[in-house]
Amino acid sequence: MEMAVKLVMLLIFFAVMIGIGVYSRKHATNVNDYVLGSRSVGPWLTAFAFGTSYFSSVVFVGYAGQFGWKYGLSATWAGIGNCLLGSLLAWIVLGRRTRVMTQKLEARTMPEFFGKRYQSHSLQVVGSVIAFIFLVPYTASVYNGLSRLFGMAFNIDYKLCIIIMALLTAVYVVIGGYMATALNDFIQGIIMLFGISAVIVSVLNGQGGFLTALQKLSQIPADDVAVPALQGSKGLFTSFFGPDPAGLFGVVVLTSLGTWGLPQMVHKFYAIKDEKAVHTGTVVSTVFAFVIAGGCYFLGGFGRLFDTPAIYKADGTVAYDSIVPQMLSTLPDLLIGLVVVLVFSASMSTLSSLVLTSSSTLTLDVLKKTVMKDMSDKTQLGVMQFLVAVFTVLSVVIALNPPTFIAQLMGYSWGALAGSFLAPFLYGLYNKKVTRGAVWASYIFGVGFTVGNMLFHFIKSPINAGALTMVLGLVIVPIVSLITAKPDEAFVEDVFASYEVKVLVSKATSLEEEGN
Repeated sequence: MEMAVKLVMLLIFFAVMIGIGVYSRKHATNVNDYVLGSRSVGPWLTAFAFGTSYFSSVVFVGYAGQFGWKYGLSATWAGIGNCLLGSLLAWIVLGRRTRVMTQKLEARTMPEFFGKRYQSHSLQVVGSVIAFIFLVPYTASVYNGLSRLFGMAFNIDYKLCIIIMALLTAVYVVIGGYMATALNDFIQGIIMLFGISAVIVSVLNGQGGFLTALQKLSQIPADDVAVPALQGSKGLFTSFFGPDPAGLFGVVVLTSLGTWGLPQMVHKFYAIKDEKAVHTGTVVSTVFAFVIAGGCYFLGGFGRLFDTPAIYKADGTVAYDSIVPQMLSTLPDLLIGLVVVLVFSASMSTLSSLVLTSSSTLTLDVLKKTVMKDMSDKTQLGVMQFLVAVFTVLSVVIALNPPTFIAQLMGYSWGALAGSFLAPFLYGLYNKKVTRGAVWASYIFGVGFTVGNMLFHFIKSPINAGALTMVLGLVIVPIVSLITAKPDEAFVEDVFASYEVKVLVSKATSLEEEGN
């Protein structure tokens, strides 16, 4: 009976997703509608689209498990960083300016922004290739996390889980485009908000309540922490900064600042409808991040209370991706069903955003600029829909033979993407003096440093390597801009003039001086 309830919940969820895809088909009749929803997506849909694309099974299963085990309750700082830096500041710093400048440049993807902002077709094409290559392993990590929960809840084979998820995502993205993903993100986001709250309460109750769980956690010695002087100490897993503050800082930087340079995240700002969407989106996405990210990492912080043989590999090392499923395995079947729908919601929203970003980028930034320059709007739309399927297949192939655990896949992906794109995108919105050569330098460093670390492991943690790549990119771009050929001054002035266009607003929005 319990299994039937879980299956019914899941089937209803699938039916709603496909139904929204069919409904949204009328909003995806041309390229602009398919990729950006005609730049008319309202505040709540935009905010939830941003939040649900941000958090997936990678956070709930991979990151919460790994970092909760390593840092204890101090891992919650990662959630707070996601809230304040990854959401609040991202909206404040990037949201409005991204919407204005991308509309001025008629840019629909991040690589297209680079191509038009810095007047280089080559930057657009190469940026698209980087995005396509490094979004694939990120997508594979999303599959991996969800399949582990499916195996725990339904005893379904890992490969079958991946195939089901891929087919469902491909269907509703192919049919409905951006509007379908935005509507589904809204519904999926609501499920996530209620689900994570119920899971935290249930897991802590299973340990005798919050205070009892806290007391148990404080008794565990930190025998395997990264700081030698702290090894063997008790209470570190309940302390303010945990057993390894430096490592924790790297996690906060990667998972928070990284959103500023990820194509699928920044793309949400392109589709903002109006000023109200900016204000509402800022508040809603910040609250969403606080509940979801803060809740996931807080829950993961109690992972060491579930130290059982089930979470270890054959070689005796901890399988971080198994920690959260083990925490949930003791919950009632009905709640497990809710958890599966919760994580499915998080993963599907992220996955749909990734496949849409990749297909649109490859079509508009590579094919349209090189081998198929005369593509009609209808042909572009068809190619995008075909590439959604291709990208899904590629990510499935990697997910069926994952090279490493979830957090490493995401660390490499975010490091390369944000390391390459964050600095030239951020400076491009604010600084008139950024040069084409500086963008090339950011591309080369972001990809080169990430690939080099993958091969030679000069920085042991992919997380810390990714965080360092982003930070150094912010230093490299202004330095290279000082020594390379300057941009076309007239062109740049014209682009930045879009920020100075005067608009009328009501006094409810802005007060002004009144004459006597």
